Amino acid sequence: MSKGQTALVVVDVQESFRHRAYWDDRDVPAFVQRLQALIDGAKAQGVPVVQVLHVEGTGVFSVASGHVRTLEGVEIEPEVRFEKRSHSALVGSGLDVWLVQQGIGRLIVCGIRTEQCCETTTRHASDLGYEVDFVTEATMTWAMTDRQGREWSPEEIRARTELVLDGRFATVVRVDEALERALEAVEQEVAA
Repeated sequence: MSKGQTALVVVDVQESFRHRAYWDDRDVPAFVQRLQALIDGAKAQGVPVVQVLHVEGTGVFSVASGHVRTLEGVEIEPEVRFEKRSHSALVGSGLDVWLVQQGIGRLIVCGIRTEQCCETTTRHASDLGYEVDFVTEATMTWAMTDRQGREWSPEEIRARTELVLDGRFATVVRVDEALERALEAVEQEVAA
């Protein structure tokens, strides 16, 4: 596996979420702006952009609902698109096979939801031996209430995800850092 070959994995950035009770538009503009900067930067560097969409048999995540499509406001022309039915984008979607076939050893992970599919994909990728950059500012989530009744804000959830991932399963980076690190990895590989 080549650590110099990087792919941007855009997880579950889809309209399905807009039809959930917890949907809140508050963070959408900032999320879309940072995500688009990451997608555009990856494309400009020749980093393949992979889109992963979550699909279920019924409800707003079913193909029949018409909501399993890119979130409005995001422009993405992926190199390849996969559908998943579990939290990790690497389980049963074919993404794992594609990454190996392409010789990719580094992943940049972004998308929806920060603490669920993005975090799970990151942990799984790390356990499989991928080097992972987790771009928190290009992820989105919503408030959650724990079993004791405490509400956790999206900011607290993102901070918790950074805490448990950084230095263990991934390097937590900003958009500009992710793009710089992808470029450096290629340059190091060429020099080797």
